[in-house]
Amino acid sequence: MKLIYEVNDRIARITINRPEAMNAMDADVYAELSRAWIDVRDNPDVWIAIVTGAGDKAFTAGADLKSFIPGTRGKADFWLTQKNMILNRGLEVWKPIIAAVNGYCLAGGMTLLFATDVRIAAEHAVFEISEVKRGILPGNGGTQRALRQLPYAIAMEMLLLGRRLTAPEALGYGLVNRVVPMKDLMATAEEYARRLCDNGPLALRAVKELAIRSQSVPLEHGLRLEESFQEFLRTTEDAKEGPRAFAEKRKAAYKAQ
Repeated sequence: MKLIYEVNDRIARITINRPEAMNAMDADVYAELSRAWIDVRDNPDVWIAIVTGAGDKAFTAGADLKSFIPGTRGKADFWLTQKNMILNRGLEVWKPIIAAVNGYCLAGGMTLLFATDVRIAAEHAVFEISEVKRGILPGNGGTQRALRQLPYAIAMEMLLLGRRLTAPEALGYGLVNRVVPMKDLMATAEEYARRLCDNGPLALRAVKELAIRSQSVPLEHGLRLEESFQEFLRTTEDAKEGPRAFAEKRKAAYKAQ
């Protein structure tokens, strides 16, 4: 299996499983990833997702260039059929997504990373937007999200020169949340997932959607959108359970309802 997808205790775990190829993503992997992300979006038993790569060398080296020859009809057809089915290319998943970066995060791996919300990196992880070195464009959000998530000069250096960041540098620029030893990587990601699961799931999804949508609208529009989300959340059972649990000094039993 080129991709492993498991759901337990409200957490979906997605593992790109091509360690022999630096977890590079061919058409099969992209198709399986699409199905996984759609299940994360639609499955009521999934509240949080973790994505990682198999082994300890690579998160993912991006698209498998051997299987995608630029200019071929097959490549064009693939991207047309996958539109709005890939997380970093239009598929909207408002449930929080954690990236556990276990090594090289290159090219399309970076665009996948940009579409996640919490990022834990192993100490040996490296980050590079390398497409221009191959004469191609860092698409699927690469040119758009890099400048939204990194300082301008650093983003442009990565986009134009393919500058490589170490894990400590990525932490310093705010690209990742934590840098940990490889042996602690998945345990740390799981800890974050469990902490997120302790919060109101509908509130988490609303916060994520508001934060992302508000980046491209004027403040007054964002405030109105926030108010409408707030009004909706007030009608939910979870919004009643949270204050009730606080008053009763117990852990809230949220149901995403």
